[in-house]
Amino acid sequence: MNSNKKLQVFVSSTYLDLKLERQAAVEAILKAGHIPAGMELFSAGSESQLETIRRWIDDSDVYMLILGGRYGSVDPQTSLSYTELEYDYALSQGKPIFSVVIESQALENKIRLEGSAALEADYPKELKFFREKVLSKISSFFSDEKDIKLAVHETLADYSKRLDFTGWISGREAVDTKPLLEELARLREDKEKLQARLDSMIHQAPKQASGAAKKWPDEDMREIVEMLNEIEVSTRVFLKEEDAEPVSYPVMRIVSVLRDKLVTGVTNKMGSSKVDNFLYYNVLPKLEIYDLAGLEKVAGMQWQRYRLTAKGKALIAFFDKDASRKVSKSAAAEGGQGEAIKAVDMVSETPRKAGKSKANKGE
Repeated sequence: MNSNKKLQVFVSSTYLDLKLERQAAVEAILKAGHIPAGMELFSAGSESQLETIRRWIDDSDVYMLILGGRYGSVDPQTSLSYTELEYDYALSQGKPIFSVVIESQALENKIRLEGSAALEADYPKELKFFREKVLSKISSFFSDEKDIKLAVHETLADYSKRLDFTGWISGREAVDTKPLLEELARLREDKEKLQARLDSMIHQAPKQASGAAKKWPDEDMREIVEMLNEIEVSTRVFLKEEDAEPVSYPVMRIVSVLRDKLVTGVTNKMGSSKVDNFLYYNVLPKLEIYDLAGLEKVAGMQWQRYRLTAKGKALIAFFDKDASRKVSKSAAAEGGQGEAIKAVDMVSETPRKAGKSKANKGE
């Protein structure tokens, strides 16, 4: 990497409980000759905040997370904290990431000094899950500001040696890149056309005998349906009143009702609807666990798309067939349409208030 290049480092953390830690990170980044960036000046809860965050992360070379004892402000659309959304987005964009996580003893000391301001009272389960996610990647622990400064210096020095960053340079050293950009735009356009033709050929190609549709045993499908009926997510996105109490829905019911969206695909691109964001961050990851959905990159785009796999589509077909069988059986046994409707309700449970359901808070 050009030694004159400066890296822009996006610093992500909760704010009020980690002011000193953020300041230490910013000082270390500046001392190393690079540029810190963060979202301190933006108020939590603004609808445009997520779009602004994504633009800043896109423009940054490196993403740094400082994780303390607070989960942070929660986005009402996804029930995830803005800090976790920033982390997930940087991860999805393939940004070089390094995280520093507070040690347990250091957190206890901080709580003794600062009281409840340093302790998560509202979302302890969500914080635990987020912490486990962060620690599953490359990360380090800190007990004071010196540890943070050391992590910044060591990591940025290592990244500068190993990785080829875009970085930032002085205008005096800038090269006229207009011809290169024009050529790049032309090549990108050609690539997108070729990719579109390739995708069309793949989807239109007849199935080979060896590639016939895979069959999954009904018992396996029935077991998955039962599990997805037990797993619930709570949200307000389907309610007319934004301040209404969240309602919990079985994941299987959401899959059945919103099947068209899930088959065609849901993206995380800027400007996505509340329903799309809810499906992308809260529903589809749960389906991916059972190989019912998959994440795919879109050629020439920074955003990604989730959609149902062949197994996911087969599950919907099984669900419809099973529901139809239950309706027919119930109607024949009772001799009335009312009982047939009850059979459908048995397959697709009614929503429950989030406070009274089995749903994990923040799902």
